[in-house]
Amino acid sequence: MKKQIIISGFGGQGGLAIGKNLVEAGMAEGLEVTWAPSYGPEMRGGTANCSVVLSDKKVGSPVFASYTELIALNAPSLDKFEAGVVPGGTVFVNSNVVTDKVSRSDLTVYYVPCNEIAEKLGNLKVSNMVMLGAYVAATKILKPETIEAMIKEMFTGAKAKLVPLNIEAFHEGMACIA
Repeated sequence: MKKQIIISGFGGQGGLAIGKNLVEAGMAEGLEVTWAPSYGPEMRGGTANCSVVLSDKKVGSPVFASYTELIALNAPSLDKFEAGVVPGGTVFVNSNVVTDKVSRSDLTVYYVPCNEIAEKLGNLKVSNMVMLGAYVAATKILKPETIEAMIKEMFTGAKAKLVPLNIEAFHEGMACIA
């Protein structure tokens, strides 16, 4: 098993945090992992993406030309990366931000209303955790409880109060797929 994933969106949407959570959880579950972030010129508003590999075998390189999955948090990301998804691959789209549909018929596509769910929960910043939940539910590559443990590790000290909201958003994202 080898998953090569591109996660892309505007800076501030939490795409890099999705990738970091995936690799931390993958490592905790004994997988071989890589995480390679790429930032645009601005922290918030510029483009940001990361390449993630989750594998049960040694990973030769964190760089890859095609990928098994794409998580597109904005329209420019879908436009830029859709063509690189392998036939039979999977695309996850934040349907509240991306109004275009995936153009290829050889892909499995999940349209996840991340922003709508996050707003319902009272904080738009958890939209990335909604997407993470959808990804975990659809791929079943990682255990939900491992992701929850990573969320608890991510928010410590003064930010520990954010753990329940982020876990709730993660579960809401999983429910979109179930």
